[in-house]
Amino acid sequence: MHPTSLPTLIPILQLAVGPVILVSGIGLLLVMLTNRFGRIVDRARLLTRELIGQPGHPLAAEIAAQVAVLDRRCGILRFAILSASLAALLVAVLILLLFVATLLGWESGLAAISLFSASLLLLISSLVAFIRDMNLALVAIRTEIRRALPDR
Repeated sequence: MHPTSLPTLIPILQLAVGPVILVSGIGLLLVMLTNRFGRIVDRARLLTRELIGQPGHPLAAEIAAQVAVLDRRCGILRFAILSASLAALLVAVLILLLFVATLLGWESGLAAISLFSASLLLLISSLVAFIRDMNLALVAIRTEIRRALPDR
């Protein structure tokens, strides 16, 4: 049977399309991470304008501390976005490898395992960075609440 005949191609496509579910999940993670990143950037710009517009602002030190936390969170989210993006890229390469290797009859087990493992490690690092960002956001808001409500 010719390698490009439909009965031959169907199992090849089924094999190659399996990891697409992972790409879809990573895509949703990226949407959430970039939305968080955008909100933090907007908040940092707003606070920075407030500091620049009123140099002798009575809460200047507090606002500067908030901007510093936002800057740290931006770095963490940038890492999370980069890790998730690289994970999606490796999964896309894996899909291409599975398709081409199966179509051409190449032995690609080790390469597929390596790509899949690397993509999962990058996904894990992205999720760990997201958890770090969430914890830092929680610490920052609790600090603000304690300043506003000292009896709590």
